[in-house]
This record gives sequence, structure tokens and C-alpha cells, in this order.
Amino acid sequence: MTQQELQKVAQGALAPEQVSMTLAEFLENDIDGYEYVKGELVPMSPPTRIHSKISVKVIRYLDRYVDEHRLGEVHVEATFQVGERGLKPDVAFVSTPRLDGDENAGFPIPPDLAIEVVSPSDVQWRVVDKAFAYLDAGTRLVWVLDPRSKTVTVYRSESDIALLTLEATLTGEDVVPGFACPVSQLFE
Repeated sequence: MTQQELQKVAQGALAPEQVSMTLAEFLENDIDGYEYVKGELVPMSPPTRIHSKISVKVIRYLDRYVDEHRLGEVHVEATFQVGERGLKPDVAFVSTPRLDGDENAGFPIPPDLAIEVVSPSDVQWRVVDKAFAYLDAGTRLVWVLDPRSKTVTVYRSESDIALLTLEATLTGEDVVPGFACPVSQLFE
């Protein structure tokens, strides 16, 4: 892909179907507002106010805990290589032993923990497909927060899935050891 094409994509002047690029090019250029799926650029849903509010709460609790315990880094909409995809979870955690490489490019690895906040325009099967893509690529834990139902779906594998309601406590399990947060706090 030429530099001129990249600029057009970044400016939104070129429709995703009109662009071809490799995953490596996508990771190097980190095109805002898009993810890379199966050789195509896919526009991300623009975040709503509630989406942003919930994302900030997750970041507030998780980042503070991760920082205090020096467990790694928490990232917001950073690009990760997830199998043959370039995905941007709303929030992600990468443990200290896995941190390396160029800080000016996307991560050539999947996150340890991927967190997605469902947008009103998201389609359920795509959200589940994305969760499974993370797991297939080596992500150890996926949280999907749904503002409408005020629930968190925790994916550990394709056969180990739990739905947490407002009365439950969300934990980092063995991925973010010791982290715990009442689900209700994320939706206040």
C-alpha cells in the first residue's frame, strides 16, 4: 500500500473495501478507527458516551491495580496481532514478561486480557467471533461488558464462558492475580 493510500484511509476518504494491505503494514501504521480482519480494513463502531464512561471505569480500576502491583501495562485501543487479525480492544492488559519491542508500533502479540465494551451498533455474533479470535490467538481471558444488560461475559475458552450480573465480582483470575471489582461499579 502506498503512503498516499494510507493517508486517504486515515482521513476516511477511501472505503475499506477499496484498500488492500498486509497485517504487517496495518500493525506498522496503526490506522485510527479501523481493525484488520481477513485482509480487509473494518471500520470500528464510534464509541458512545456510555461506552466511553464504562471503558474509563475499567481503566481506572484495572490500571491502578496493575500499576500498584507492577504486573504489566494497561492499554486503550492499542493494536494487537490476534492471529491473522489486527484488533484494537477497548482496554487490554499485557503482563510484564511479554512486554518488549517497538513502542511506536502495534503489538505483534495478542494481549493477556482483552476487554470489549459492546456498542449499540455491535452485532452479537461479531462480538462473540472477536472473543473467540482473541482466545484462539493466545489471549488468556476476555471480558465483554454490555451496557444494555449491565453484565460482563467472561470468556476463558470456547467452552468456559460465564455471565456475571450486577451482584457478582469480576476477578482477574490467574491473568491479573488478585484483581477484583464489583460488576456494579463498572456500570454506575
